[in-house]
Amino acid sequence: MLKLVDIIEDDLNKLFLYETEDGYTIEGVFYRGNTLCISSQVGCPIGCVFCASGSKGFFRNLNTNELLMQYKLAQKILRGKITNIAIAGIGEPLLNFENVKNALTIFKNDNLKVTISTTAYPLKNFEKLFELNHNGVTISFHAGLQKTREKIIPVSENLEKIKSILIKKLLPLSSRQRKKYQLGYLLIDSLNDDKENLKAFAEFASSLKLQVQLMMLNKVEGKPYKPVSEEKYIEIFKFLKSYGLIVTLSNRYRINKLGGCGTLCVNRWKSQVQ
Repeated sequence: MLKLVDIIEDDLNKLFLYETEDGYTIEGVFYRGNTLCISSQVGCPIGCVFCASGSKGFFRNLNTNELLMQYKLAQKILRGKITNIAIAGIGEPLLNFENVKNALTIFKNDNLKVTISTTAYPLKNFEKLFELNHNGVTISFHAGLQKTREKIIPVSENLEKIKSILIKKLLPLSSRQRKKYQLGYLLIDSLNDDKENLKAFAEFASSLKLQVQLMMLNKVEGKPYKPVSEEKYIEIFKFLKSYGLIVTLSNRYRINKLGGCGTLCVNRWKSQVQ
């Protein structure tokens, strides 16, 4: 049985630390006043180079009950404030597909809105994702070219194959239906902020009229990767907008160290995973 062992909070986010029966620590983050971001795995095998959360390796999948208990334990503390679940914490949800699918069904039966973030790995489960009753999916692109993406996401599918599935699944949908899907692009200085990557990314996103989530890198101690400057960030935002794209910028919740993208395990105080 999962148990809540600590809550770390600041003026923006609340980080919930849970302990599994076999002694691992996992994390969830409450933000925006109604959303709980939960983890799907203990550790992560994908190995995104900018991410502290998965840098300690992969240990195991979370079972359905452990996914649900992250919500139930937090909801008890927050007295019913949670209305949205984001399966976007540590782990790749598609590598724990059956447990994520089961939890999603139960969350939806409880009238919760559920969104999922994924790198689209593995492809066989990525295709199945479109059949689930979710409220939205963010696909982490982080590059416009395969040669760049494989540097950022070492364990990943071929970008062209991901694009082909998106075209097959989304092209028949109306513009309104496609709003459930967006592409994520986390900017890393001197790695994926060049015109070649951005042009290829913008052309594909605009061809399907997909929304874009443009994220700032959260600097992690010990990793060489740096965020782009504020000026470069706005310049790229305007460049993507010039393609007619709807672009969402990182908000203060996502760049906050306490629960920002890729920083969850930085705040652990006690864990076998460390």
